[in-house]
Amino acid sequence: MGGRPALVAGACAQVAVLVVLTVTADLGTAGWAAGTAYLLTGAAVLAWAMRRAGHDALGPADLVTLVRSVLIGAVTALVADGGPVWPVVVLASLALALDLVDGPVARRTRTESSFGARFDMEADAFLILVLSVQAAFTLGPWVAVIGVTRYVFVLAGYAAPWLRAPLPPSRARKAVAAVQGVALVAVSARVLPHWGSAAVAAGALTVLGWSFGRDAVYLWQNRRPVGPAAPATGRGREQGGV
Repeated sequence: MGGRPALVAGACAQVAVLVVLTVTADLGTAGWAAGTAYLLTGAAVLAWAMRRAGHDALGPADLVTLVRSVLIGAVTALVADGGPVWPVVVLASLALALDLVDGPVARRTRTESSFGARFDMEADAFLILVLSVQAAFTLGPWVAVIGVTRYVFVLAGYAAPWLRAPLPPSRARKAVAAVQGVALVAVSARVLPHWGSAAVAAGALTVLGWSFGRDAVYLWQNRRPVGPAAPATGRGREQGGV
């Protein structure tokens, strides 16, 4: 699908979902403000990324990621509004489930690209950030560290360019990224006792710290000079949905 029609369709879908949430989950002003900000910012960033990558259309897998992005926008609006838990859990679970679809679709249709991988990764990372904020309402601010760690790692790469070097593929890294989403949805559902939710979140944070630490050690041991204008190609691109 062409880039502009896809963006327009995504924007319309996002507004439609917000309207449905207003009716079914009593989405309020804060939710609409957050959802609208997400929509405008996301559309602008996606359009810029497509131009930069030389893409004038979204492939089949990118369209799946676009659907996931609409669901993530709905989750963002609900978390900002502080409304009921059940729609957050349902929509976040759908977004996580679809993460298992876009990769196979890209491979089957032979439309894999660095743009698609980055689009998928950024969607995953933002969902983890939003879910960590939701979980923090129950357990405290420390849970939000799960969501911000990847962004801190990316920012650190500007001070230490060796952190932006490529990393070898890792199933463990992919598994850790998946664990974060599942754990945060479980905590957000508020079906576990407080100590159980704290244990799940602490476990997720522990394995996340191990994963980032392992990659940081690898990058340090294999560091090479990287120019200050080089794009982020290391862990900043892989964490959160590879």
